[in-house]
Amino acid sequence: MSSTPQHYDAIIIGAGFGGIRALHEFRKIGLKAHVFEAGTDVGGTWYWNRYPGARTDSEAWCYCYKFDEELLQTWDWKERMPSWKEVFAYLRHVVDKHDLRRDIEFQTRIKSAHFDADAKLWRVTPENGVTYTCQYLISASGVLTVPYMPPFPGLETFKGEVYRSSSWPRHEVNFAGKRVAIVGTGATGVQIIPVVAQVAKHLTVFQRTPNYVMPGRNHFIEEEQRAGIRANYDEMWNWTRTNPFAFPMAPCNQMFDDYTPEQQQRIFDGGWEVGGFRFIFETFADMLVNPGCNEAAAEYIRNKIRAVVKDPKTAELLSPHYQFGLKRPPLGHFYYETFNRSNVSLVSVKDTPIERITPTGVVVDGKEHAADIIIFATGFDGGTGALTSIDLRGREGRLMKDAWADGPRTHMGITVDGFPNLFMISGPQTPFANIPIIIDSVVDWISAVVQKARRDGESVIEATPEGVEGWVQHVQKLFSMTVMDKGDHSVHSWLMGNNIPGKTRSVLFYFGGAPMYFQELDESVDMGFPGFTFTKSTAKPGKTATAT
Repeated sequence: MSSTPQHYDAIIIGAGFGGIRALHEFRKIGLKAHVFEAGTDVGGTWYWNRYPGARTDSEAWCYCYKFDEELLQTWDWKERMPSWKEVFAYLRHVVDKHDLRRDIEFQTRIKSAHFDADAKLWRVTPENGVTYTCQYLISASGVLTVPYMPPFPGLETFKGEVYRSSSWPRHEVNFAGKRVAIVGTGATGVQIIPVVAQVAKHLTVFQRTPNYVMPGRNHFIEEEQRAGIRANYDEMWNWTRTNPFAFPMAPCNQMFDDYTPEQQQRIFDGGWEVGGFRFIFETFADMLVNPGCNEAAAEYIRNKIRAVVKDPKTAELLSPHYQFGLKRPPLGHFYYETFNRSNVSLVSVKDTPIERITPTGVVVDGKEHAADIIIFATGFDGGTGALTSIDLRGREGRLMKDAWADGPRTHMGITVDGFPNLFMISGPQTPFANIPIIIDSVVDWISAVVQKARRDGESVIEATPEGVEGWVQHVQKLFSMTVMDKGDHSVHSWLMGNNIPGKTRSVLFYFGGAPMYFQELDESVDMGFPGFTFTKSTAKPGKTATAT
């Protein structure tokens, strides 16, 4: 048996939206690519996060791929905000329609990836111990991949059932007649809580930081609406290029201070009633940069909470008092209404954290809250966790975890100096926006730079330290222009990484808006990829040709 490792032009980590899109693209340009996926099927987020109530916060017709025109006209989305089952089925259909499954290896989690500078190759080793090599290594592990689980004392003594939202079991969980505790009220908890409350004997919600939850206004898509969507896809894709978060919404040019208080209220009302993220993007263009507009929006939502939640004390606990947008605002489906139910109680753990888990419940401030089931929806090591959690080493054996010890340092959110031929999809310092649209542009950019290198006989593509430093400063400057930069640092927002103890608070995402980011990608291609070096295949080690 040969000891020579199996070689691929590209190895892709992850078979979610990003990995599938990358595999399709690399096939198109003639590369031999292979995907490693830890799960038993494709889907990424929509494979692992199948908890009760899981659904998108983006509208179905823009939470999909653009590259398959036929599928856009034939796939029948059932709901405005599709459930995980719909998205999972869609991704499986895409993979099977394009015969991508034969290049995906399931139940294979990557343990390490080391760059061999002499061979100009990546050596990639899954947990099974078999080593593979590739020229290009693509991380498509996603934004929210590595779950965070606080060390709750006594958890091992609990005699009931324990579930984590990030790795929900394949079997159906029965909550009927059970006392259920849920820890966490982020976007995941906001989706789980209304569903479990319908059947549980009692639901106890443990909340550290309240969220600004906007109404999803989900509904079934009628055939007439479906036909209208299909007829206007070109216009909608154009809108995604102009919307700050890459949604198919007409540009909003209204500035808060140009309107009277009465007009401002009516505009907020309109955005709130239509539902989804339109409250943010179709009301005022300066909501995230104008402190006055931001506080007015925050107070508007607090007033909605006070109007819905009958108990004033509970309403106040549910009302955030930090900048709107500092934490990722989720969509709710009768979330606040759930707290009017007699079988639901809210426990704040902001000032009195969970002390311990007992065999029969959860203890806070000396009081035990009985539970038969505990659900942990405690978030993720967002942005950087996917790459710092594996043994990823670049030149001279430098660990990515060490390179990013003080926060991520990337060029364009896609590459890292000292880590040649490594490309990230949904990496840190890219926009946190409508993910499939961002993925599409990033994969197009990766395809362009790889094709340029192959055309010119160049084997190694690497970001320069100057290019990385420029991007880091650029991202920091854009962030400083938002209200979030002046936000309350005690708010444990994963957007800045301070939901993880010991993790450096830093700018994890690009806050200049999707249109500006798309423009930067386009200009990079047009200008011949400034901020990168390209090594000729025939050159001696260390000799590079620099892009200008």
